[in-house]
Amino acid sequence: MFRRSLLCAALLGLAAPLVQAQAFPAKPIKLVIAFPAGGPTDITMRQLADNASKIIGQPIVVENKPGAGGTLPAQQLQTAPADGYTIGQIPLGVFRLPYTTKINWDPVKDISYVINVTGYAFGIAVPADSPIKNWNEFVAYAKANPGKLTYGSTGTMTSPHLTTELIAQKLNIQLQHVPYKGSAELSQAVLGNHLMAIADSTGFAPLVESGKLRVLNTWGDKRLAKFPDAPTLKELGLDIVQNSPFGIGAPKGTPLDVVKKLHDAFKQAMEEPSYVAALGRYDMLPNYLSSADYTKFAQTTFTNEKVLIEKLGLSKPQ
Repeated sequence: MFRRSLLCAALLGLAAPLVQAQAFPAKPIKLVIAFPAGGPTDITMRQLADNASKIIGQPIVVENKPGAGGTLPAQQLQTAPADGYTIGQIPLGVFRLPYTTKINWDPVKDISYVINVTGYAFGIAVPADSPIKNWNEFVAYAKANPGKLTYGSTGTMTSPHLTTELIAQKLNIQLQHVPYKGSAELSQAVLGNHLMAIADSTGFAPLVESGKLRVLNTWGDKRLAKFPDAPTLKELGLDIVQNSPFGIGAPKGTPLDVVKKLHDAFKQAMEEPSYVAALGRYDMLPNYLSSADYTKFAQTTFTNEKVLIEKLGLSKPQ
């Protein structure tokens, strides 16, 4: 009887972790995103989280963590428990961080990549009443007034900032960059005439549609459906294509079965019409990468971003 009791206890001990893993999620999940409330990232990710909540059976609560070029969610993952209850948005700026800032973690090795969900489309826009009516006039003004043409972005070292600086480098013009924490704050600044232009994701689409902003160019491989009159950088003679996929990561060491449950819930959530419609407001599309493919993307992007940082002369001193 005693031996049988010991055997039962041992079996129960072995079963406990399995039951715990199968129970995931047993409480709400926190999804940390890199930009403030009210912007395109916040709006689309909240819709995605709402869809995924219904699929996975627990609330997925969005927490906004703007600043530091969109890298704060990834940094938060470094100290969060590896249990799947804290996950974060991984913008492209995360892969630039070690080249410009001293950090003690690795963006590829120290994040469990769950799923890529979409990506930003970008462009440069000016107020509708601006005397700058097209890209040629933008460049002409910048050349005639070095350092006086102000533009805003969603933060230092973000894709809009670095790509605009690359454009300026190629055209031999000097621009004055003003960083903001997100698209909502950036839009208020340009509409308040605190900036002459903005470089941003197509979160500015509603302002263009309402006649408050004018798009001078977009940065994809082809023109965007929402802005058919706006030329691409390639059409303007600049060999630059910039888009910015982003997805969701979890802390390093998160159990594979937990990662799979998160992946499966968000993949199904991406396919819901409500999410596709939310993306469509900003000329964004679902962009699915599996956990394995997203990990490979992280490795490749980490290498490619080093080239861009070095080209712009922004590498941190060794």
